[in-house]
Amino acid sequence: MTKQPFRYHAKLLAIALPMVISNIAAPLLGLVDTAIIGHLPDAIYLSAVAVGAMVVSFVYLLLIFLRMSTTGLAAHAYGARDREKLRNVWVDGVTTAVVCTGVIWLLKPAILALTWLLVEASPDLQVLASSYINIRFWSAPAALIMLVNLGVLLGMQKAKQAMALVVITNAVNVVGDVAFVIYMDLNVVGAAWASVLAEWVTALLGTIWVVRAIGISFSNFARPSWARLSALTSMNSDIFLRSVSLHLCMAMMTAWASYYGQVYVAANAVLLQFLMLISLGLDGVAYAAEALIGRAKGRHSSSQAKLWFRVSLQWSIGLAISYSLVFLVGGRFIVELITNIPEVVNTALTYLPWVVALPLVAHWSYLLDGVFIGLSASKQMRNSMMISAFAVFLPVWWFTQDFGNHGLWLALCCFMAARGLSQWWLTYKHKMLEVGLN
Repeated sequence: MTKQPFRYHAKLLAIALPMVISNIAAPLLGLVDTAIIGHLPDAIYLSAVAVGAMVVSFVYLLLIFLRMSTTGLAAHAYGARDREKLRNVWVDGVTTAVVCTGVIWLLKPAILALTWLLVEASPDLQVLASSYINIRFWSAPAALIMLVNLGVLLGMQKAKQAMALVVITNAVNVVGDVAFVIYMDLNVVGAAWASVLAEWVTALLGTIWVVRAIGISFSNFARPSWARLSALTSMNSDIFLRSVSLHLCMAMMTAWASYYGQVYVAANAVLLQFLMLISLGLDGVAYAAEALIGRAKGRHSSSQAKLWFRVSLQWSIGLAISYSLVFLVGGRFIVELITNIPEVVNTALTYLPWVVALPLVAHWSYLLDGVFIGLSASKQMRNSMMISAFAVFLPVWWFTQDFGNHGLWLALCCFMAARGLSQWWLTYKHKMLEVGLN
């Protein structure tokens, strides 16, 4: 692999590091948030917030295409130095976010009904969690516009501002919890309104930053175009199907483990935290690849796209090796840091070797997701994910059920490997990094 000059590595790190910092800051602030709720006199309040936040987060996670598609398109416009196109990208993204908000509000009763069909909860817990969900969805426009704003900022390589928005969201949420939960004694309702406040504050702040960055004024404000929105909807539907396939596989790691017993559910939950640790670094490299390769596409420069791919790949491989070594040497320590329940620790350590191998297998899919987003290759993203989920993960899981939980982890590793291999094959089959960057 060709060694690249330091300035290219510095450029990539200037984008990747702020996103890594925001990835670390968000869960740390989330721990403070959880601690505040967890110190209320009854455990039902924490359970209600946990269930409610899970539902809201899952809905927003399915709409992550608002961030992904916007990043790619904004990066193309930024690379082409086309301010009008940047304004169009933002307006189309915000329009889509508003439409999605209407769909969420329309489907809210169905979402609640489905939640209580899948989640076992007492009547009191259902009332509290439903109240939390209903309040949280009042900030749906803000949360979804926030995704669009993040996409534009990342596409324009303004990673520090994107990081600031993520950190501010969590910081305002913590301050809101202190005010509403501790001082005003609003328990679950207070926690919900704290999140609503945080999402609206950062949505407004992010909108101000984006409007200034792309130069929107009353005289040049772009109007939504049906042709552009149709193309965007097609791209977003591809990414939506990709997200559903991904979360189906990840949900299986917990759902099917329940058939082996609660200890296995807990052990898998502990080991999946290692995957979260992996994503802290690899996501940062992927975000940088999105912005830099997207800009190269906007400039129709295949040489720049290949350059940034090589630089990103070097960091991705380096991080993967580092993660595997850390997990090999310190895996037991990390497991015992997460839980001190002996049977859970012992069970988790049995499956720890799968986690040691996971970074080496998975880093390709993280990086190539960033490449595909930068190239706006939504169909290829969809196809590779669905092949990996339905032609690899599910069959491997099905035929290895006699291996118990080992079969689940084997299926996950095969799934990650299949994602990387299929994305690599599609990249070269369609010559996605060649001239024209089609």
